[in-house]
Amino acid sequence: MSTTVDRGDAAPEDAERGAPPRAGSRADTAVAVGVPTVLVGLHLLVYGRWIVDDAGITMAYARSIATGAGPVLQPGAAPSEGWSDPAWLAVLVVGRWLGLVDHGAWFGVPDLVAFPKVLAVLCSAGIFWAFHRVAVRVARSPVTVTVLAGALTAAAPPYVVWIGSGLENPLLAVVVVVLAARLVTAALDGRLLEPRVAVTCGLLAGLAALTRPDGAVYLLAHPLAVLVTAGSAELRVRRLRAAATSFAAGAAPVVLYEIWRLAEFGALLPTTARAKQQGVLSTLDLARPADLVGLAGWLACLVVAGAVGVVLSRRSAPAAVVVRVLLVPLGLALLAYAVLAADWMALARFATPVWPLLALVAVVSVAAVLPERRSTGRRVLVGVLVVAALSSAVSWTTAAASFRARPTLPLCEVTRSTAETIDAGADALGVRSGSVLGVDAGGVALGSRLRFVDLAGLTDPVIAGYWARGDMAGLRDHLFEQVRPTFMRLWKGWNIPEGSGLFTDPRLDRDYELIWTNDQGGRTYVRRDAVPDGDHLADAQLVSQQVMDALLVSLNHAGPTSWTCGAAVRPSPYGTAAATAARGG
Repeated sequence: MSTTVDRGDAAPEDAERGAPPRAGSRADTAVAVGVPTVLVGLHLLVYGRWIVDDAGITMAYARSIATGAGPVLQPGAAPSEGWSDPAWLAVLVVGRWLGLVDHGAWFGVPDLVAFPKVLAVLCSAGIFWAFHRVAVRVARSPVTVTVLAGALTAAAPPYVVWIGSGLENPLLAVVVVVLAARLVTAALDGRLLEPRVAVTCGLLAGLAALTRPDGAVYLLAHPLAVLVTAGSAELRVRRLRAAATSFAAGAAPVVLYEIWRLAEFGALLPTTARAKQQGVLSTLDLARPADLVGLAGWLACLVVAGAVGVVLSRRSAPAAVVVRVLLVPLGLALLAYAVLAADWMALARFATPVWPLLALVAVVSVAAVLPERRSTGRRVLVGVLVVAALSSAVSWTTAAASFRARPTLPLCEVTRSTAETIDAGADALGVRSGSVLGVDAGGVALGSRLRFVDLAGLTDPVIAGYWARGDMAGLRDHLFEQVRPTFMRLWKGWNIPEGSGLFTDPRLDRDYELIWTNDQGGRTYVRRDAVPDGDHLADAQLVSQQVMDALLVSLNHAGPTSWTCGAAVRPSPYGTAAATAARGG
């Protein structure tokens, strides 16, 4: 039996039950979209002006491209594809051309903070608009369904933290959810096999693939949706044609970008993928999505799973079609999370599309199985839902508070603790130009006059090759004998510096002097031939410690989610780094 509805008409059984209207009023849409969007904005305020350092990498490339320096991390550096989010990079480049980002401040808020967070709110509004498009087709109260699903999304720290991080997460999330909504509405209308729908869904999937490499899994979204809503056997050729059309439409821009990548960098994969040793089967971990169950709440997930099972048993009901189709992009989002190499950052930053999709599936499913009349079953189900919601709320509140207290690698903190302090040490030594080896590229690329050498290999294809091959001896030879960085900022106990073997290589003590260290394992080294004499070395050690002490006082006073880097992050001219750091940017 076909699960689709004839194009343009409601199924007779739905009409008898009073099927929901095709569209709500503008006022309903405004309320349905506006309420959860405001909640997202309020939740973002919890994390202050935090932007993660990795976002600074794409911002640095955007600055170089927008100013004509080309695809380089810093002006004068070799070309490299140190980003994994070309669509987001394009947004930042356009934003810089328009004077919206990397220029100054919006009403006192640095635009490196304001621009990505405003985009996060706008993308969330797009997600909730897509929710409403689905809700008006399946719910008797679409505003209520949209607001509830939106509120769940807005309350989830794993969603709000990472859409506000400065990374590409909000763009990926809105593209995937809009794709899911288009699949749902087309399935309900019996239009999944139409070329226009296939092309639209394919292009959305292609945009997802250009937003993150793992977004390529969504090229399968339309073909799988066609499969799970399969009609009669006579439509087999049409189904195959529609699926092929969608896949080709989505793959075309990806192939064009791949051709450009080969022409520009001579590589099939971005530098980031090689540095992380990203594979498909080699990094696949089907148990990894279980981490998301813990973040969402076990009881809540069990309740939702039960509701989904009941809804799917009603094969021809509109809610069953909606849930069946939504499970396709949700399943692909979980697959993408399982394929990506394990990430050390908190709150599952690679799972952002999961949360809005899961929220919509949850609310649609529970609403469909909730008895309309007051009964013992309804009261029991409502009671279980309340307990599950409270359990998740406690977990999410704890997660939000924990992240606010110790946010992941803030961009501004890296700029001040690495870029400004090492530049100040370079000033004391009389080093006008040089290089610094480290692992946190964003803040240094934006805020240091020294050339950044990326020990992690994310922005350096040569170093990435050593990590991909597991050749640590070759990496050390490359660094000590060829690159010979002027400065090194390394941290004892961190996996990359420790894994490289730099600390145990005798050339570190032979060729470098220690100019700063702390009890958390941080160390700054300077190459001996860059030190004029003992007095200059002593000055560099003193200045480095003074700048770091001032930084700690500033950060402790302002708080971990503050921004003390000033309106614009720029390299300090020679001789001014210490003064810049002392006044907080």
